[in-house]
Amino acid sequence: MATSNTHELWPNGVPGLDAATPSFAPTLVSFPRTDGTVRGAVIVCPGGGYGGRAAHEADPIALYYHQQGFAAFVCHYRVAPYRHPYPSLDARRAVRTVRARAAEWGVKPDKIAILGFSAGGHLASTVATHPELPPAVDDAIERVSSRPDAAILCYPVISFGPHGHEGSARNLLGDQLNDATRKEFSNELRVTAETPPCFLWHTADDGGVPVENSLQFALAMRQQQLPFALHIYPHGRHGLGLAPDDPQVSQWAPESAAWLRSLGF
Repeated sequence: MATSNTHELWPNGVPGLDAATPSFAPTLVSFPRTDGTVRGAVIVCPGGGYGGRAAHEADPIALYYHQQGFAAFVCHYRVAPYRHPYPSLDARRAVRTVRARAAEWGVKPDKIAILGFSAGGHLASTVATHPELPPAVDDAIERVSSRPDAAILCYPVISFGPHGHEGSARNLLGDQLNDATRKEFSNELRVTAETPPCFLWHTADDGGVPVENSLQFALAMRQQQLPFALHIYPHGRHGLGLAPDDPQVSQWAPESAAWLRSLGF
């Protein structure tokens, strides 16, 4: 069993800690390489509609990628009643922290992927497509790039438009939710030439987050002539995680690991 450690993401003070009640100090759980190898890293953002963080989309996912030879991490980011920009601040801080401590954790600093499920997929795609936020605090880690080198988006919420997930939009934006912010955080509209390679998977009959979310994002990647992989499985409920009881859908995990290796992770 891999050894994990929990780290405060903001050890010198959490920006916006008192912006909601109850307060929540985000953490990063690390599953570093301890065998002397230097590998790419996967940072996992669990789903939960920006209202929670699903346990089966957290440590079990990081453990899987660690078993595949990668360094792995789980970002326990802030959710409602915290609103934007706090989830993004935390996820970007996770990327920065892993990059800043790459030598310590056996990580290639230019091979850091962010992975997210459902609303965590929206968060991961936001980090992958939106410009970097200004430094939240004055410290060395905030001066490190938060741009991921790849993204793995698992039955992701992508849009806050017609095919989007209303609960995630309301939890993330609260009183900020309007036509302009719906467009701003519909991440299929945010893909640019700077967007890193992406791996997406979904089930065609997902009843929680429509498959159009992944399809629209993949189309945006194609229009920008960017590298991506897209896997659509015929059947499966929302929130499957590793899908251990589904021999077809469960192939997403080894496929994504092989994809990371093809990118030099």
